Amino acid sequence: MSHSTDKIRNIAITGHGQTGKTTLFEHLLFAGGVIPKAETVESGKTTSDYSPEEIERKISIHAAMGHVERNGTKINIFDTPGSSDFAGAVILSFRAAEFALLMVDGKSGVQIETVKLWRNLDQSGKPRGVFISKLDNDQADFNKTLNDIKEKFKVDPVPITLPMGSGGSFKGVIDVLHEKAYTMQSDAVEKEGPVPDEFKNTVTAAREKLMEAAASDDDCLMEKYLENGSLSAEEMKAGLVQALADNKYVPAFAGSPINNSGLLPLLDFIVAAAPNPRTAKDTVLDREGKETPAAIEPDKPMSALVIRTNYDQFSGKLSWLKVLTGKLTADSELINISENKKERISKLYTCQGKKLEEVRELYAGDVGIITKAVTLKTNDTLAASDVPCFAPLRLPEPVHSVAVNAHAKKDEDKLGEFLVRAAEEDKTFRFHYNSETKESVISGMGELQINIILDKIKSNQKIDVETRVPKIAYRETITKKSGAEYTHKKQTGGHGQYGKVVLEIAPLARGEGYQFINAIFGGAIPKNYIPGVEKGVIEGMGYGSMASYPVVDVEVKVVDGKYHPVDSNELSFKLAARNAFREAMKQANPTLLEPIMNLTVFIEEKFLGDVMSDLSGKRGKILGQDSAGGIAEVRAEVPMAELLRYSIDLRSITSGTGSFNVDFSHYASISGRIADEVIKARAEFKVQEADE
Repeated sequence: MSHSTDKIRNIAITGHGQTGKTTLFEHLLFAGGVIPKAETVESGKTTSDYSPEEIERKISIHAAMGHVERNGTKINIFDTPGSSDFAGAVILSFRAAEFALLMVDGKSGVQIETVKLWRNLDQSGKPRGVFISKLDNDQADFNKTLNDIKEKFKVDPVPITLPMGSGGSFKGVIDVLHEKAYTMQSDAVEKEGPVPDEFKNTVTAAREKLMEAAASDDDCLMEKYLENGSLSAEEMKAGLVQALADNKYVPAFAGSPINNSGLLPLLDFIVAAAPNPRTAKDTVLDREGKETPAAIEPDKPMSALVIRTNYDQFSGKLSWLKVLTGKLTADSELINISENKKERISKLYTCQGKKLEEVRELYAGDVGIITKAVTLKTNDTLAASDVPCFAPLRLPEPVHSVAVNAHAKKDEDKLGEFLVRAAEEDKTFRFHYNSETKESVISGMGELQINIILDKIKSNQKIDVETRVPKIAYRETITKKSGAEYTHKKQTGGHGQYGKVVLEIAPLARGEGYQFINAIFGGAIPKNYIPGVEKGVIEGMGYGSMASYPVVDVEVKVVDGKYHPVDSNELSFKLAARNAFREAMKQANPTLLEPIMNLTVFIEEKFLGDVMSDLSGKRGKILGQDSAGGIAEVRAEVPMAELLRYSIDLRSITSGTGSFNVDFSHYASISGRIADEVIKARAEFKVQEADE
């Protein structure tokens, strides 16, 4: 059954690892009547954790989707991983959903990944709520956790549901919005009833706060609330819908999903007040590549964004789409706008975990799956007519890399094919061949993500893979002006070769790259040979004089030369310029450059001293730090060479709780012992390369 845009809700369940995301997902499907029994993560039989690697490790690795029907509304639910190694799955779910629900453990409170996820949601302005879980735990405290959220995120969460008791006395939740109590049923759907007398005063106070949130985004409602001291049920719901769509408040929910508690009130709130797709906006790229807002509209011609690609052993290639305008229909011919190619759509599906369910159509706002779409890949735009492409997913840069090769040479091509497919399935995973270091390098969000992919290769493809720390792409530059001349001449039978080039070189500011200036006057080198001179200079910059690394940030000026009317040609001037540049560089006080990375580390405050000390030992430059509610953020610049195993180092320092982001900043000079070691290693590599 398909649903109109107004009758669709998309929510992403997210949060720190082990907060109960998969358990909530499983029990929502049970509460919605989709599955006959809610399975545990430990059983390996949950709807969302269905891949062999998820079952083996008892963690979520991929984004999974299911849906329930509640009061005539379809609720698409995304279960996302908690580990930062699988951030790509979270981001695609955020892109597909209009509302994010962050799970927070009622005992542990806000944890590091929760902080990072919250910041990601802040960047997109995505409405979000919090679900305080595991309230049956003896050490769980709903109010304490609410205060923790308030302190860390500077928001005042508005309870939609309240717990009835806690720990051993926890018996269910109260729906503040609808003024109902739901008693916990560990082996059945929770039982609805009236609010017990002992909680009525608490509910009255909570409803006042809820009315304030409902009126916060509407002057008329606020005036009415201030005059009358209350709002009608319909006024309150209408206000909550608009205020949440505008991200004006954060709803908070209580429960114990493992005991089927807090589920029905959550579903009812999603139907009543969570943003529907019409309230959201996506982004398109204009002709200049700038991002502009685009509404999700059911009345326009069909367009959709491919948010995920994966391969199923039975169904083949699966392309997940968020329909953003119009209606997507089975048996239709559309255009892959990104590739400017036609794509025939035969069948459409939704899913419950790995189980595909065929549908005839999907309306704007819905999420579905196309099988065996030849041209489609993640981030492509599929449309009925020529439209601007939707902006790609905003994915973080990889933080961990290893060089790989097949143990057996005959398996190299097969290994490459599998890595290309893995990179297509997970856009945070990268695979490329570095021609400079002669290595195949894979990069990802952490050691766990990469190990899972390598284990999959070994078990499924029967390929033994060797790994090592990748080589660094160093650079060379100059620090003072110099000049040189070189004459290339070669006499053979018939025409010979002749060209003389005089160059002056000077250092440029870091990051400026290369500048070529033709300062020839009077025809010392004819104009038609100048391109040959520049080609020679560029070739000369490909191998520096210190360790044969590429040369950057140099201004090259050709000031004089000489040609022969018969023997000169472009090749002669190219060879002369290449050698002139190399001679000039030797006299320009060359230096090595290493890549410096921007590093942001998220840790518990108790590890701050150890992390700072470690970064200092890694030649890091601390740029700043912030701390709030026991979580610290450290910003630093650190040489790439020191970060090649940082995901492993940080895990060791922080007992596995820390995480980090990293991206390229700039190149900086190195000298002394460090430079000597780089030059020595490069020389050994060149000898090995020559032997091969």
